[in-house]
Amino acid sequence: MRIFACTLATETNTFSALPTSLAAYQESVFLRPGEHPADTPLMCTAPLWVARRRAAEDGFTLIEGSCFAASPAGTTNRADYEMMRDEIIGQVQAAMPLDGVLLGLHGAMVAHGYDDVEGDIAERVRNIVGPDCVIGMELDPHCHLTIKRVSLCDIIILYKEFPHTDVVERAEELLTLVLRTIRREIRPVMSLYDCRQIGSYPTTLPLMREFVDRTAAMEGRDGILSVSIGHCFPYADVPELGGRILVVVDGDKAKADWLATEIGEEFVAMRGRTAPEFFAVNDGIAIAIAANAAPVVMADPADNAGGGAPSDNTTILHRLIAVDAQDAVLAPIWDQVAVRLCFDAGLGASFPLRFGGKTGPASGSPVDADVTVTGLARDCWQSFGPTQVPLGDCAAVRIGGVTVVLISNRTQALGLEIFRNVGIEPTACKLVVVKSTNHFMAAFGPIAKKVMYLDADGPIPRDYRKIPYQKLQRPIWPLDADTSPGLIL
Repeated sequence: MRIFACTLATETNTFSALPTSLAAYQESVFLRPGEHPADTPLMCTAPLWVARRRAAEDGFTLIEGSCFAASPAGTTNRADYEMMRDEIIGQVQAAMPLDGVLLGLHGAMVAHGYDDVEGDIAERVRNIVGPDCVIGMELDPHCHLTIKRVSLCDIIILYKEFPHTDVVERAEELLTLVLRTIRREIRPVMSLYDCRQIGSYPTTLPLMREFVDRTAAMEGRDGILSVSIGHCFPYADVPELGGRILVVVDGDKAKADWLATEIGEEFVAMRGRTAPEFFAVNDGIAIAIAANAAPVVMADPADNAGGGAPSDNTTILHRLIAVDAQDAVLAPIWDQVAVRLCFDAGLGASFPLRFGGKTGPASGSPVDADVTVTGLARDCWQSFGPTQVPLGDCAAVRIGGVTVVLISNRTQALGLEIFRNVGIEPTACKLVVVKSTNHFMAAFGPIAKKVMYLDADGPIPRDYRKIPYQKLQRPIWPLDADTSPGLIL
């Protein structure tokens, strides 16, 4: 039995001012066959990593392909995408004959000329391997579950958790189902229900927690192989954006259609009740300061690098400084120049520094202040589940009672290390501000006495009606009141 595995992934914010080129992949994940580290999966590489561990035990030969992944940003350069894609497609051709293919993708990647990158990859792989080879795909729930990719694959499984703490578990499930299909133990069929909605669905909140747990409990019974809830990625102007339900059943298409419809209708009924409460910046900071609790963790989703934002908006920071907040920390601000200047100044130095507010109008105005360098560290990382995410060189600077973590590799706040690398203990702080939508909850939720979400003016608006879509298929909620959810595959 021969199985091929590879990765080509990023989450594309088509409205982002940050183009994605080959350099972005080279800075993140850019590995040729056999180069993937043994100790941990990387961005979207869990299917390959799991297959490597299980190959001998499960009796198959793994052929490793290249793994390319970049941090979320704008649309990928067409020539760079085609180069990486064609390298992988050439590896598939060279690996033939194949019994199975594992695609570790994101699901919301867009390249110039390709609104459905994952569908393009699946189509080219299918044309090589033929109809009998089993193609399995693992995707992020913030994906575009297009008809094309679902039609071309045998099995697609999405992470269930947001924050995404279950990438390895879902890769294990995908490999198991692919192997069972190759051995003819099961005959998977998939059904897709379009909920016609855009929303946010953190599984750390009670309503989504119960929904995910209940649908997951259906798996493994009565021929139900997998249930995936596609949240969608709102910040991409592509036709098939929106929440969708994907069900995989053993052999019974009518049952898959029925179950996808039942779950989809329930998901539609949850509209408007799944997102957390958001506070205006001034109000939220005032409430946090007045709270008799520490630490109060405040999230800034509108400047989340994990959604393609620069992570250099200064609105919340300016307010913290203006109200003379004490025992407050904020991370991260992406500013390579400021980091360099801090290293040049040295630990303990006090000097005038301009930082943040660089990328565009939505970044706000830069901070000009006399700062003290309180921490410096080279080649840092932070943890996110089993994965280590690079931060590059980091610096901490203090302005009055506020300390800011500056980073050289653009990313969101995920693990406590983003503070601890530069000598800040977040559990000892009163106010902790993190630029992230909800992934921060995996590490910061357990230490927080209170969690708040702020509605700042960064480039990723929480009101989807403010997004200037052009290609999006309408009608869709909340842009439109009347929608027509239904089974589409």
